[in-house]
Amino acid sequence: MPEISSGDPTLISLQLKNDHYAVLVGTDLIGRTAELIRENSGIRGKRAVIVTDSNVGPLYAETVQKSLSGDGIETFVITVPAGEASKNMEQVTEICREMLRAGLDRKSFLVALGGGVVGDLAGFAAAIFQRGIPCVQIPTTIVSQVDSSVGGKTGVNTPEGKNLVGAFHQPQLVLADVQTLDTLAEREFNEGFAEIIKHAAIREAPLLDLVEKRGEIRDHLVELVSRNVAIKAAVVEEDERETTGTRALLNFGHTIGHGIEAAGGYGRFLHGEAISLGLVAAVRLSMKHSGLSAADGERILNALTAYGLPTELENDIAEESVLSALQRDKKFEDGQIRFVLLDELGSAFVSSGISPDDLQDALRGLYAG
Repeated sequence: MPEISSGDPTLISLQLKNDHYAVLVGTDLIGRTAELIRENSGIRGKRAVIVTDSNVGPLYAETVQKSLSGDGIETFVITVPAGEASKNMEQVTEICREMLRAGLDRKSFLVALGGGVVGDLAGFAAAIFQRGIPCVQIPTTIVSQVDSSVGGKTGVNTPEGKNLVGAFHQPQLVLADVQTLDTLAEREFNEGFAEIIKHAAIREAPLLDLVEKRGEIRDHLVELVSRNVAIKAAVVEEDERETTGTRALLNFGHTIGHGIEAAGGYGRFLHGEAISLGLVAAVRLSMKHSGLSAADGERILNALTAYGLPTELENDIAEESVLSALQRDKKFEDGQIRFVLLDELGSAFVSSGISPDDLQDALRGLYAG
């Protein structure tokens, strides 16, 4: 497990086979963007693009731009419409074309300022622009701070499924400023806890002790984000490109969750809400097939409920649509299902023993009524 520094900001270092980078977690980081890039990354470019969305840009883009400009870095901003619908190839193409029209080259760098959609979309643009330029992730949601900004997975959705087109492109630095979480609506704040609860379920059961302090959780955001980043970093260090199977454990709850998200049309469900439903199904399958105790299972489900996350699926989401999306998911290999199960809280494994009928039964068990 990567060490969590005790400084301000908190530092978690990722050490990969051919790369390394820092994740900084704290407050008042966005106004120090240029300084923190200079001190904690190898980026020395003097031209940068800030990619953000229509919700986050008005809040923070000017602050980031002012910081970079004050350090002699020429910047411009690209703003995409907020929401999952922007996570597509057409938007990536437009970002790259805008960067070309602005005269950016391989010595430039990109700052992804926003939630998971912006991080994945802009990270993918950085991966393919001029065959790859450095990227700094500045995540502004819980989902992106504890999960998607770390690990180098970038990509976009297609009508056939979620994240089916993409690339591994590790950031050079991640700045997780927890003060940005203060601007989230309650629904967007809560959705991030699906990924946090997932981390506790697969890797660190004691993390649930902190999660269960529902009324105090906003007083512990630096600790919460840091502990989750350390969990994600440890898994990525062990299996950066999902070749050994360890990183697949992060998919707990995502097989059915991604199917539900796709069936909802990338807009009906927030990502964490769809994953919550996937976690419910995965917990029930774990209780049935891998010996997860009823007490451990109920603890996970109760945590989801405590953060207002859905545990039942509305009946107007067609079962056939979810199952069709499942068949195109990346977690199928040669038609075989690789499904993540728990044998106890904090201990997960990849199983090949879950059949299509098992998945269908688990999905049917989610429907209300």
